Amino acid sequence: MIQKKFDKSPLFYYFPLNSSAKEGTDNIVKQEKTKLGKFEMQLLAYAQLRKKEFISSGEIASALDISAEQEWKLLNRMATSGLIIRLKRGVYLVPSRMPVGGRWTVSGYYILSKLMEVLKGQYQISGPSAFNFHGFDDQVPNRIYVYNDRIFGEKEIGGTDFVFIKTDVKRLGSTKNLMTPDGIDAVMVTKTRALVDAVYDWSRYNTLPRAYGWIAETLKKDPSLIEKLIADTLQYGNKGTVKRIGYLLAQIGITDDRLGKIKRQLAPTRSLIPWIPGREAKGSVNREWGLIVNGSIPRS
Repeated sequence: MIQKKFDKSPLFYYFPLNSSAKEGTDNIVKQEKTKLGKFEMQLLAYAQLRKKEFISSGEIASALDISAEQEWKLLNRMATSGLIIRLKRGVYLVPSRMPVGGRWTVSGYYILSKLMEVLKGQYQISGPSAFNFHGFDDQVPNRIYVYNDRIFGEKEIGGTDFVFIKTDVKRLGSTKNLMTPDGIDAVMVTKTRALVDAVYDWSRYNTLPRAYGWIAETLKKDPSLIEKLIADTLQYGNKGTVKRIGYLLAQIGITDDRLGKIKRQLAPTRSLIPWIPGREAKGSVNREWGLIVNGSIPRS
């Protein structure tokens, strides 16, 4: 149990230091005048002394010698005011130093990285964030879409809205590290994987037929991406994705010898799907790709 001593002012406190906790604590022994309460300051000092990023329910009650109810109210109060971030039930992310202005502001990518560290999960950012990052769409997204192997659903964490899409770990891949201002290596999908997701998950992102234009323009600027796009299509797409992207590549002049891998994956079928889902299925029939061609490639 850590002993606590206070002088006459509630704005000054310290924890007696043992040999293992003494190093690196000079900056937290004394706090300047602040609106923080006594227990808030004690919790931040406790985390800083031990260089802890995460604290858990039950830990603070023991460390500060308070009741479970007091601990719950303290954690809830600090999370609501933005001093700490509730990652999941019973687990909180704590700043390494006193937040400027009394509220801790970090990027959604930072929060996501720390959440997945706690959940021991794999993840990658796709959807509107990836479309904007890679320059396909200039609309700035207000939510971060996350493919992962742990959780699903819409969640607000630390002021950022997330859409978690739980998927098989086999569908995770084709990513690149994105260094954030917080110093975190966030996991972003590659350019070709983002294009595949725009076709595969068209109903979630409302990206067809726009994504066909993105693909055509991307390959026009950088033909070297063709083989990577084909590989990502075969590995991470479903049959509908393979049909649609395969037909698109044929329309923009990709030769049959380069499309051979895609054609070999498509078994002969009598069933037809619309090239542009959501539109009336009227148009010419392309038996080779199993499509009803009900539209054209959008111009950028």
